[in-house]
Amino acid sequence: MLKQRTIAQTIKTTGVGLHCGTRVELTLRAGAIDSGIVFRRIDLDPVIELPATANGVGDTRMASVLEKDGVRVSTVEHLLSACAGLGIDNLIVDLTAEEIPIMDGSAASFVFLLQQAGRIEQEAAKKFIRVLKQVEVREGTGAQEKWATLSPYHGFRLKFFIEFNHPAIDGSGQTAEVDLSLESYIQEIARARTFGFMQDVETLRGMGLARGGSLENAIVMDEFRILNAGGLRYKNEFVRHKILDAMGDLYLIGHPLLASYNAHKSGHAMNNKLLRALLADPDSYEIVTFDQVSAAPAAYASQLDEEWAAA
Repeated sequence: MLKQRTIAQTIKTTGVGLHCGTRVELTLRAGAIDSGIVFRRIDLDPVIELPATANGVGDTRMASVLEKDGVRVSTVEHLLSACAGLGIDNLIVDLTAEEIPIMDGSAASFVFLLQQAGRIEQEAAKKFIRVLKQVEVREGTGAQEKWATLSPYHGFRLKFFIEFNHPAIDGSGQTAEVDLSLESYIQEIARARTFGFMQDVETLRGMGLARGGSLENAIVMDEFRILNAGGLRYKNEFVRHKILDAMGDLYLIGHPLLASYNAHKSGHAMNNKLLRALLADPDSYEIVTFDQVSAAPAAYASQLDEEWAAA
């Protein structure tokens, strides 16, 4: 039986929120069977719990934000992406502020934390959401059109196209595709950093966003070039980061997907709309388990063991 997984021991770190700029302490604890990923604002009295669910997302400006009774947990996508990439089903995430720390702008620090904590299998079958028919969301027309789809696939495959009309971004490669049955999340996706533009900084900060952003936690560009001294980690790092974000956004559905995801200029808002469209049509998906590990897609079986072996 392919079993649910959580971490073996509690682990902590500290950092700064990308948008709020506030110092935050993050603690990862083992989660109970079938509890999913649960964020807890332990700085509040009483403590407020916000489960990672698609319908719990209340704000998608520049990040995926969980909201409940006026309480927020912001920028959950990078940590959730790491959980999806390493196959963590159940986890408690304690926070002392409203935003997950940005760390280096990628999911690599969260992968490291999870690996250091170790993983344990739990005595319950791992649940998957298998997409049975294509679900699609679209916005705009012509050059402004953007869309995202989920289609049936025995595994998890993601393809993304971006277009920013910026020489550094468009010149690095606008398309990327990753099949996690064939490729490593840690090697191909986890280190891709978030990115932004110097000319947008003041506008974003006026909106209460990007207050903690710097060259240490994002790829930053002026009108023509990348300002980071080290350049890019991947030739097409920008579009790979969009795949990283999408994996985190999609994990808000509560279980790993058996699907092919294809997106054209999508973002947090459209990814959330796609999940809500899937959940709104009961005929478009089913929840499945695998009594035999050999019957599960490689992305969720042997490859995940290889990812953990890298710790």
